[in-house]
Amino acid sequence: MLQYSEKNVNLQQTNKNMAESSIIYHGSNVVVEKPQIIVSGFYKDFGYGFYCTNFEKQAKKWALTKRGDSIVSIYKYTPIESLNILSFPIMTDEWLDFVVDCRRGIKHDYDIVEGPMADDQIWDYVEDFMEGSITREAFWILAKFKYPTHQIVFCTQKALETLTYEKSYRI
Repeated sequence: MLQYSEKNVNLQQTNKNMAESSIIYHGSNVVVEKPQIIVSGFYKDFGYGFYCTNFEKQAKKWALTKRGDSIVSIYKYTPIESLNILSFPIMTDEWLDFVVDCRRGIKHDYDIVEGPMADDQIWDYVEDFMEGSITREAFWILAKFKYPTHQIVFCTQKALETLTYEKSYRI
């Protein structure tokens, strides 16, 4: 299991009070009123779970990559202090190592993981780093100029209970 210490990353939410609610978005080809953790397919940045973002534009992009309808579902997210939350406010070496481990199928025991997304371009750089084609330093030079991204993944049933479905819309 992956574990990270407080000196490397934030183990609590960043930039918000733990009791504060926020709006987050999920892009899909269906309305998702009751989110579920589906363990199938390829490994993702932060492992298996229900992926959302605080950027509506990013959720729209996710929805547009699906076959069929393109739907954005909107949720109120209310953090619970008792959850085991790992937060990467920015891309760091620890973020890169965590993404590489998750993409390799190494499991972690966090309820929620939040941080930047390895989009298609960044993922190409991550793969190059994993294969040894580029150094860690070269990865950071290439990744430095990309637009900001965000993802938050709900990895446990207890984590899903922090979400309240608000509405959905078709793009």
